[in-house]
Amino acid sequence: MRETNEDALAVAQQDDMVCFVMADGAGGHEAGEVAAGIVVDAVLQRFLKESCFGLRALRSYVEAAAYGVAQGKKAAPRRDDMSTTLATLLIDQSNHQALWAHLGDTRIYLFRGGKLLQVTKDHSVAQQFIDAGFARVEQLRGHPRRNTLYGAIGAEPGMPAEATEQAVPLRGGDVFLICTDGFWEWVHEDDMERTLAEAVSSNEWLSAMNKLADAKVAAAEKTRDNYSVFAIWVREPTPRAGTK
Repeated sequence: MRETNEDALAVAQQDDMVCFVMADGAGGHEAGEVAAGIVVDAVLQRFLKESCFGLRALRSYVEAAAYGVAQGKKAAPRRDDMSTTLATLLIDQSNHQALWAHLGDTRIYLFRGGKLLQVTKDHSVAQQFIDAGFARVEQLRGHPRRNTLYGAIGAEPGMPAEATEQAVPLRGGDVFLICTDGFWEWVHEDDMERTLAEAVSSNEWLSAMNKLADAKVAAAEKTRDNYSVFAIWVREPTPRAGTK
């Protein structure tokens, strides 16, 4: 519903390592779209060059993204105000574990047994109000400062991305959802769980959630922001030859 799409997302695989990355840009002169594209490309280029699983590698991917945006600003001063959120998920399929990092309000959800297990916390002013006790969690989606971020790639002062400190062991049936605010703004966590329980595939789950979102947007008579979503379903490990 927007003239330009400031979201970007991509995935790359190297052997048994998979890297998902998503960004939601901001800034005039189509700079948000540029920033998001730079971040996604930089993360995956570094991943394909150094596809290691670990916190050091993950942070190097994020640092490559920040460097890319900084260089982009130098090359085009009129885009000096560009910035972008970042969410990246690294999965080691051989050892069944994951790491992730984020900055801004693009979220990473982890569901286990059909229930929400973890979700990243937004780097937004509205979230700060909630943390300080000046607002309730249920007020976040409608808060007037929800879209004001204090952390983003390219924003000043530079804030490091928040990352998982230890690898998270994965189980068969675990589900990741990575999405920009144009999606989670309209789909509440209880709706995510309910539609997940009813779905038999990731596409069916995404379609059900998006249908709910479209209905809420229509009822609110608002213009929906760009939205991007990854749904990642973790399967049971395939037994190796000669094992039971």
